[in-house]
Amino acid sequence: MGFGDLKSNAGLQVLNEFLADKSYIEGYVPSQADVAVFEALSGAPPADLFHALRWYNHIKSYEKQASSLPGVKKPLGKYGPVNIEDTTDSTAKETKEDDDDDIDLFGSDDEEESEEAKRVREERLAQYESKKSKKPTLIAKSSLLLDVKPWDDETDMAKLEECVRSIQMDGLVWGASKLVPVGYGIKKLQVTCVVEDDKVGTDLLEEKITAFEDYVQSMDVAAFNKI
Repeated sequence: MGFGDLKSNAGLQVLNEFLADKSYIEGYVPSQADVAVFEALSGAPPADLFHALRWYNHIKSYEKQASSLPGVKKPLGKYGPVNIEDTTDSTAKETKEDDDDDIDLFGSDDEEESEEAKRVREERLAQYESKKSKKPTLIAKSSLLLDVKPWDDETDMAKLEECVRSIQMDGLVWGASKLVPVGYGIKKLQVTCVVEDDKVGTDLLEEKITAFEDYVQSMDVAAFNKI
């Protein structure tokens, strides 16, 4: 098993094809298998190998937690397609031995091409991040019907409602209201509101409404619907 030489374009091509229908090297969560293959690469795959590049950037985000990812790291040749032999380590050694003899003091076309590929990759990643940031975020909202009960039939219900509506918070919008008889001449205030779930909870609303203790005896949620 293996990917061939992961430091060569051919090896990266194999990795890209391998990840075409997979999120990770093994299983369905990041693991030591991903860490082993990630560490074998000499850098990010070029932009045209988008499956491999997508995987590389995702695993790179786990660098600080790499040692805590599940699984046991195995030799590189234990991962990848079954019909390809891993040659990454041996090629790396040969490359290291040949480096001293192949120093090009004036640069090479390959270096220029890699710089161009890096520039294209960075541009495409920037475009992707820009599009991603412009996607609208779905805001979870709920519609509430509140029952606000006074102390007795002498409570000023107009003043009670004024107090309730004076509560202003980010993510809270008051709606229609009415007075509903509950018996013995007492009426309760039924008022609707729409809240953003992440910003306004029913406990917070109850705390603020019952704080007007001169008018409010209690508050109950009569209806709760997700929007």
